[in-house]
Amino acid sequence: MNPSPRRHRLAAAASLVLLAYTTHAQSLEPTAAGNPPPAIERTAPPKPPVRPRTTPAAKPAAEAAQPSALTADLFYEILMGEITARSGDPGSGYSLVLDAARRLRDGKLFQRAVEIALQSRSGDAAISAARAWQEALPNSRDARRIELQILIALNRISETVEPLRAEVAATSQIERPLLMAVIARTYGRAADKKLAASVVEQALVDELKSPTTGGLAWATVGRLRLNAGDPSGALDAARKGQAIDPSSEAPSALALELIDPGQPLAEPIVTRYLANNPKASPDLRIAYARTLVENRRFSDASTQLQTLTAARPELAEPWLLLGSLQMQARQEAAAETSLKRYVDLMTAPGQSQDAGDVADRKRGLTQAYLVLSQLAERRKDFQAADRWITRIDSTDNQSAIQGRRASLLAKQGKLPQARELLRALPERTAEERKQKLLAETQLLREAKQYQAAYDLLAQASAAAPDDGDLVYDQAMMAEKLNRLDDMERLLRRLMTLKPESQNAYNALGYSFADRKIRLDEARTLIQKAVQLAPEDPFIADSLGWVEFRLGNTAEAIRILEAAYKTRPDPEIGAHFGEVLWSVGQKDRAVAIWKESLLTDAENETLQETLKRLRVKP
Repeated sequence: MNPSPRRHRLAAAASLVLLAYTTHAQSLEPTAAGNPPPAIERTAPPKPPVRPRTTPAAKPAAEAAQPSALTADLFYEILMGEITARSGDPGSGYSLVLDAARRLRDGKLFQRAVEIALQSRSGDAAISAARAWQEALPNSRDARRIELQILIALNRISETVEPLRAEVAATSQIERPLLMAVIARTYGRAADKKLAASVVEQALVDELKSPTTGGLAWATVGRLRLNAGDPSGALDAARKGQAIDPSSEAPSALALELIDPGQPLAEPIVTRYLANNPKASPDLRIAYARTLVENRRFSDASTQLQTLTAARPELAEPWLLLGSLQMQARQEAAAETSLKRYVDLMTAPGQSQDAGDVADRKRGLTQAYLVLSQLAERRKDFQAADRWITRIDSTDNQSAIQGRRASLLAKQGKLPQARELLRALPERTAEERKQKLLAETQLLREAKQYQAAYDLLAQASAAAPDDGDLVYDQAMMAEKLNRLDDMERLLRRLMTLKPESQNAYNALGYSFADRKIRLDEARTLIQKAVQLAPEDPFIADSLGWVEFRLGNTAEAIRILEAAYKTRPDPEIGAHFGEVLWSVGQKDRAVAIWKESLLTDAENETLQETLKRLRVKP
């Protein structure tokens, strides 16, 4: 016969209480008469005392079991508190458990009172329990931390200054970096983010002034300012942090996130730290190099990576990044050396078998094998290119492998075989089917088989007439075939399908401008694209180009210079250089073209421009 639900609850509650107080009873130490028992909350488990070896009979009397402070009345009070809380009356249960916690001065019971209050959605009661906990056990960091968490969750940020200040003061210097990261993350979730930044700054007032902690503290304040949408304030914090503690990495890590054309003072913080701290974290230099790559400052990124690989040749990741940049800069021999070094390091025995590390390693090796394959392809060594491809783990990268092999076949004049290879790929979803078709179209485009690509896209578009990607790609193939009426029809259809498609307006306007026809209409179309995507440097390039065609050279230079500064792409560089060339600034034009050739020497627009102007940079 099963016991009643009430007996179940009584048994469960009694078990909970007994379990909690087994430890409590065993941990109490003897106290002087009339003195309360000592606090049992500690920030870390106590180390066991070192005792001399003795026979069992020689054990000191102090080790004998001590009576528990838990009386029958207190046990009953706790038991009833649990039962009441679980029976739908959390308020009464909270009061009973909190009273017992105060009388026993026990951290576990205070925490249970907080839990009951939170379960009943009573934030004020939870705060009261946490503060009572601190009054009873002033050295309990758990009590203070819970109070902070609850106040932040209740958006009572202004009340956290003193608890946070006390928590920081109680934290050792070794633990400070972790604490600051927790502060930034926790306060970053506050609803009033500006207030959160201000409160943390007040709480860290002593740390902000200290040469030992100032760098880390200012970086924490700066991250909260950045989180509150105040990049200027964040930059000011990074500068102050570095000024007070030049050896701290934290201000430069913050400044790294602020690097932007609109924040010219951020990057010097990073470069100054790296120059003055030879043992700076490799992760910071790698992150800086990645930022430079994102800003298309490839030469500067390579310099940083070369510095790092010379100082720490045993690190794998810098070799992969450096090799990829060297390949892009047409430094084939250096790129191959760097990438092979990366492969050797990543395939050496003793690699971590952690699932995350294994996945990262597979991704990195896939990238390295693909770039090594491209390098072999450049020197027409197609067998070597295929050998690198075969080293890729095929379980997760089948499409990438087959796509690369298809490209190699096409480069060898085996376009039919390449197309068959792509068509053999599985089509488990509509998206996979579409990606296969686009990959085949790309093969045909690279082989200059524009009519075949157009026909393939037309067939796919007929089956999916509302797919804007297919319509756009078909229009671009019509442009390659010089079928301007067809191109315009398709792009205007795309404008109807997707009125917010800036690419449709930009492509049609640029096509008119490039052919020096319907220039006023071209400008109107491109201006519409600018309205839809005002930050797009390629659309700005189109606007600068149409202004040049209209004879507004000064305006064209202004627009193209800004676009090239934002995104130094070879196509933008080709246009910018030609406009400069037309006004006699030939040295500057050649410099931009040389830079663009380093980025992509095979860019069609760049090559056509240099050939037409008869320039060999």
